[in-house]
Amino acid sequence: MKKYIIFALTALILSACGEYNKVLKSTDPLVKLNYGKKAFEEKKYAQATTVLGDIVDLFRGKEEAEDALYLLALSHYENKDYASSGVYFKNYYTRFPRGKYTELARFYCGYGYYLDSPDPQLDQSDTMRGIEELQSFLDYFPKSDKVNIAQNAIFELQDKLTLKELQNAQLYYNLGNYMGNNYESAIIVARNAIKAYPYSRYKEDLEMLVLKAKYQEADQSIDEKKADRFREVIDEYYSFINNYPDGPNRKEADNILKIANRYAGE
Repeated sequence: MKKYIIFALTALILSACGEYNKVLKSTDPLVKLNYGKKAFEEKKYAQATTVLGDIVDLFRGKEEAEDALYLLALSHYENKDYASSGVYFKNYYTRFPRGKYTELARFYCGYGYYLDSPDPQLDQSDTMRGIEELQSFLDYFPKSDKVNIAQNAIFELQDKLTLKELQNAQLYYNLGNYMGNNYESAIIVARNAIKAYPYSRYKEDLEMLVLKAKYQEADQSIDEKKADRFREVIDEYYSFINNYPDGPNRKEADNILKIANRYAGE
């Protein structure tokens, strides 16, 4: 019985492979399109992308063009090849701006980049593409049932970009006065991030880093500049506390104020 089952499975596999190889050799685009649909339904996404990739350009100007291109994009997406799927989804909604799959194509184009977005330490090109495509989706389809998903994805992607800027600012802060005033660079990077992403969950961390960097600048200044710079620290402190009166950084901020008041003569 066991041998029979193995034999049957082997025969089935060989039959399936034979059908796939036969389709690959076919010169009939409709045969490949139908097999691509079947392969997709059976979750054989790699096979679907191969056969559909062979024919997608052959249907230009024909009724089957939309189905072939969208299914090719969706097959790449389900195969977790989000870079390729993004290219084909964009190709689809560019060629068929009022097509029957345009809403989904715009959504999946952006959401694929969201899923493919790397850690903050790495290049964030896909993160930026994801934000751009998802925002475009929201602009075109503000009443879609996928609006909340797209908005939440955008917020997560923006937080990732903000975290990357926070890490950059922290790096400058840690360098201190090594080969120049890196505290000022930390302040510039942090403030630019706050301006670009005002609703990020890392906003408090960025503002606290600005306060700490200003404090270090003042503390390491020559005596003639200390009083003025510590007065700037005090101004920064009250701005920070006004925004985060009960935040986790309150104790550290209060300690900075005590020192600043001594030097500023207040």
